[in-house]
Amino acid sequence: MVSADATRTVVGIIGNIIALILFLSPVPTFTIIWKKKSVEQFSAVPYLATLFNCGMWILYGLPWFHPHSFLVLTINGAGFIIELVYLMIFLIYSDKKKRKNVILIALAELAFIGVVAIMVLTLVHSMKLRTTIIGSICMVGCFLMYASPLAVMKLVITTKSVEYMPFFLSLFSFLNGVTWTAYALIKFDPYIAAPNGLGALLGVAQLVLYATFYKSTKQQMAEKQSKVELGLAEHHMVPVSSTDPKKFQNGSHV
Repeated sequence: MVSADATRTVVGIIGNIIALILFLSPVPTFTIIWKKKSVEQFSAVPYLATLFNCGMWILYGLPWFHPHSFLVLTINGAGFIIELVYLMIFLIYSDKKKRKNVILIALAELAFIGVVAIMVLTLVHSMKLRTTIIGSICMVGCFLMYASPLAVMKLVITTKSVEYMPFFLSLFSFLNGVTWTAYALIKFDPYIAAPNGLGALLGVAQLVLYATFYKSTKQQMAEKQSKVELGLAEHHMVPVSSTDPKKFQNGSHV
């Protein structure tokens, strides 16, 4: 019979794979940003929230705060680096005001993580209490990461378009929540179970929104494309002369 520890390890490895895919799922979004040289209406909130979340879970996975959490440490270390790369790209292609806000929030997050680590290490000597303190903050960070798309969900409902809510980000948020909830339930860890359970529910909500507004998004994008093509056609129309009965003629003067 397979032990609970072995099962938990396997689920944790699967969780690492799914979480890595989740962290990489915004790549198509940032490819669009890079091609358009603009962040348009894409929000930095999910990436800032995930940066903070990964930073706190790195602390949680360290042996000085919560021993035997190597799988938690590895994936969040990778996620932290990936989110930094995303935010750097976001900063390059955002306007001055948005850039300033993102920098201030990111610096505040990093400062908070550093201060918490130093204070807990120096002032708290009980491993159980260290786990409780860091785990509680991690829960808040995880809630923020999973709840961060709520602003985008509001935009989806308002515009009836999922253009700015990437499908794969929503899908793997759901899968990630389910997997890590299972991981936490095998050997009960409330700090992992609670936020990831909520994450699974929010993932379902996003997928329902995507299914609801997918068709209307396609229609809106088709209309936008038609307007662009019409605008190009009108721009190509050149006036022949004020006396010519044909006021405009396609192409050059005849």
